[in-house]
Amino acid sequence: MPGRLFAVAALAAIHVAVQAVAAQTPDKPPAFEVASIKPAAPNQPGMGMQRLPGGRINMKNVTLRVLISLAWDIRDFQITGGPAWIDSDRFDILAKPETEIPDNPEGRVRLLQMIRTLAADRFGLVCHRETKETNVYALVVAKNGLKLAAPTPQGHASMMGGRGKLEGKDAKPADLARLLSTILGRTVLDKTELSGEYDFNLQWTPDIGDGLAFKGAPPESPRAADGPSIFTAIQEQLGLKLESQKGPVEMLVVDRAEKPAEN
Repeated sequence: MPGRLFAVAALAAIHVAVQAVAAQTPDKPPAFEVASIKPAAPNQPGMGMQRLPGGRINMKNVTLRVLISLAWDIRDFQITGGPAWIDSDRFDILAKPETEIPDNPEGRVRLLQMIRTLAADRFGLVCHRETKETNVYALVVAKNGLKLAAPTPQGHASMMGGRGKLEGKDAKPADLARLLSTILGRTVLDKTELSGEYDFNLQWTPDIGDGLAFKGAPPESPRAADGPSIFTAIQEQLGLKLESQKGPVEMLVVDRAEKPAEN
């Protein structure tokens, strides 16, 4: 969708495409034709990521950790290692591909590959994957019964939301679990054994740190005492439950990273 590098509505399609492409080993990874990386202005609030027409990208005030999370399609908490500055130093990035990239799942995956190449070429990024046994949440059906609604057919799955709210249309529990991982900062595994699509509207009052945010983002206001937590809301509004367990989590280990030369 114009104006955003990632639309939450396309989350599931992108994830599937990323997994398919990850199994391939192209001879020459795709790269941007030109790219500019400069230190962001000091004390600049927030961060922004835009996909412009033709596949150009414009990132404002982003850290290398954010770039890695985006390019490898993983959550912030799955990234470990590397120098401390990957969380503190912020950059403005402009990049343009040689040829136009379509705004579809395949095109978005190609764009992610190009961002990986950019990270390797300009930040000297070297990393590897590991699987670690750690704390996870299991998404299960609650004892009080499922409260997800039958879907209203619209031809594609979508999830839209922001701080304290999440709305799903024709969405699978596995897609909900994936997005909850980002919100909660811990891997959420879908153990509902539900294979269908559902509509839902989830609303909660966030704690500090909840929300679609990355490490290093400014803290939000604390949760109001009379508002439901996300755990309570999931159980009362969706008929699902989050149970704390141990499970395997794929981690991306940063072996090396260097500050880019300004251009």
